Amino acid sequence: MTTTRKIAAVAFLALAASCLTLLAAAADPEAGGKVFKIQCSACHSVTEGKKGIGPSLFGVVGRKAGTVSDFHYSEANKGSGLNWDEATLDRYLVNPRAVVPGTTMPYAGLKNETQRADLIAYLATVK
Repeated sequence: MTTTRKIAAVAFLALAASCLTLLAAAADPEAGGKVFKIQCSACHSVTEGKKGIGPSLFGVVGRKAGTVSDFHYSEANKGSGLNWDEATLDRYLVNPRAVVPGTTMPYAGLKNETQRADLIAYLATVK
């Protein structure tokens, strides 16, 4: 890779990180709590140790995928190697099966960018 391409790649990554930071700063955790209730609470809890059809999302932001104890994850999820940071959660919530092929999560995805940002901001407060 040429030096010019390396510089362009670094600049692009810095810009992308800045955009994610701005998106997270503009997100509304309170609105995200409402999104959680409507979109997620049928299967997930935000109470530590309380699982449902899906694992508890308590402390999910920053957690390695497939690591909540006493929850039976798909092999795809356990072996994904993902860390649930904001950017990964954002991609996953758009289309879980595209990010983790073989996941057993039946959720079709949250296409609304603002709602996703709000939901992720809310989940970041649940720890």
